[in-house]
Amino acid sequence: MGTVTIQLSCLRHIRKLCFSCPWEGRRLFKMLLQFHHETQRPLDPGCLLSQDAERSGDQPGRAVVDFPVAAVLPAGGSGERMGLTTPKQFCSIFNRPLISYTIQAFERLPWIVMVVVVIAKDNHDLMLNIVRKFNHTKVKVVHGGTTRHRSIYNGLQAFSDSTDSSTPKPKVVIIHDAVRPFVEEDLLLKITLAAKEQGASGAIRPLVSTVIATTSESYLDHSLERAKYRASEMPQGFLYDIIFQAYQRCSEFDLEFGTECLHLALQYCGTNARLIEGPPTLWKVTYKRDLAAAEAIIKETLSVSACIIAEAEEEAVELAKTLQKNLNMMETDVIPCGKESNVQYLSKTRNFIHISASASSSSWVLEMVKCFEDIDHARLYPVVIVWVQLSKTKQSADSQETDEFMALASEVKQRNVLLYGIKIDHSKELEQWQRSLERLGQITLVLIRDRNMALTGQMLHV
Repeated sequence: MGTVTIQLSCLRHIRKLCFSCPWEGRRLFKMLLQFHHETQRPLDPGCLLSQDAERSGDQPGRAVVDFPVAAVLPAGGSGERMGLTTPKQFCSIFNRPLISYTIQAFERLPWIVMVVVVIAKDNHDLMLNIVRKFNHTKVKVVHGGTTRHRSIYNGLQAFSDSTDSSTPKPKVVIIHDAVRPFVEEDLLLKITLAAKEQGASGAIRPLVSTVIATTSESYLDHSLERAKYRASEMPQGFLYDIIFQAYQRCSEFDLEFGTECLHLALQYCGTNARLIEGPPTLWKVTYKRDLAAAEAIIKETLSVSACIIAEAEEEAVELAKTLQKNLNMMETDVIPCGKESNVQYLSKTRNFIHISASASSSSWVLEMVKCFEDIDHARLYPVVIVWVQLSKTKQSADSQETDEFMALASEVKQRNVLLYGIKIDHSKELEQWQRSLERLGQITLVLIRDRNMALTGQMLHV
């Protein structure tokens, strides 16, 4: 969590400095990159961003999961520590509940056959609406209990009902928190294979603070040697028969006050779990500030690439090439407008920059949005379109043009497409033109990275 918080604050500071002091902004950015490499933070929630996973068996050196695997996501918490009326698993990032991101991390893997989501009875209809809206096809919703262990037990029992053929018993079941959205496929694969071989497995992380014991009078009793201990994290994997039997045998005290599934497997089935070092991205959304950190991670991942679409005018093509150079912090492709093969680029990125040098019609926006709908590209994550209009005269947009653009942006926003406008005046004075191009690159980058819904429909003037 600390790493994410540091990077988030740095990015905000750098963004301010880019406008006030470019040299200092570049210096801090280099420091941030160095910090990222030194900590080896595998900030790659990219597994959340693709529609289809690569099959593990198709990759050299990776084992094939040729047995049924299911997941149980306990999501019945009230989120008291979040300090919000909405339980944290239902808090939204980009108009999408957090739990949907976690479900997708499992559902996208072809070897995960079922995801059982355990929720409070009062949230049953809400959860079903989420499943329908975001097209989750492997989800089964069951009601939880009064405690965490009782909820997990209810989730496991969904597989034991012999009358329900739609939920067959898996060989291995993975238990994972619904509010840990950035779980990676590599870790899930390791947890799964270790559970099949050993009977139980779990992710661990180094302790970041020393653990101490206190007396009843609130004085220090003793401290533990931090290097000898690890924090138990999620996901955890089990042979289904072992963990289900452990829950059947455990005491009422365990069900009421226990929290550690690995302990139940050891105590009641004699199964000692294999522990696997997990990445820093396993952190759990617990407090309100964690939602901002999760949003920052998703924004960072969504903003790694863009497609620049240039209309046929020579000025538009030249501007596209220049903008590509100025956007050297992200991967970009420049393609001509209207080319039939352009559709292949739509699924490669969620950021598009359309450049026109004349008063072109807005019909192309609706055509692009229609293509997004055909390939279901904007259902899970918002797509950004930045419409750059090159003007040879310093003429501000009239009220009718502004109203039409705002109406268009409002219409496509309902389809999860964020439309922004930038008008850049061409100047014959080279120095002024260079400043305008630099500002165009900065503003475009900020619009793509921030994905600010409140700015959609605005026509910014450079």
